[in-house]
Amino acid sequence: MDLILWRHAEAEELAEGIDDPARGLTPKGERQARRVAEWLNRFMPASTRILVSPALRSQQTAQALERRFKTVAALDTDGSVEGLLAAARWPDAREPVLVVGHQPTLGLTAAYLMTGARLHSHDASALTPWSIKKGSVWWLRHRPREERGEVVLVAVRSAELM
Repeated sequence: MDLILWRHAEAEELAEGIDDPARGLTPKGERQARRVAEWLNRFMPASTRILVSPALRSQQTAQALERRFKTVAALDTDGSVEGLLAAARWPDAREPVLVVGHQPTLGLTAAYLMTGARLHSHDASALTPWSIKKGSVWWLRHRPREERGEVVLVAVRSAELM
């Protein structure tokens, strides 16, 4: 199974009177989202299931793909590794899954999966989130191996390098 983690592109600063989930992308963020979407559309299979946080900045980031996606409450700004993995059906989904979301959840998920933690324990509470830059993509792949399987890092791309 492929799990692609895409952090939303650059968003407006939090200002008085604006709720965090209502923050939209900046013009720079819109450019980042388009560049990353172009790269993803070149490499991501058509069968990829796309799951997106309900926060406006994540919705706008995902819209750059011009593909259908599903809004998932468990991926909101206060989401958890457990909620993300359950929504993605990790590691058992038959199709690749793209998740558009937030730090620290995406960084915690990458750390949890890449450090070799047991795949079915889902206890990420002791981890420090890895830093995933705004607009960046981390592409992980689960490969069945004997009892536990293994996670391979397929690609890491930042919006600036696309």
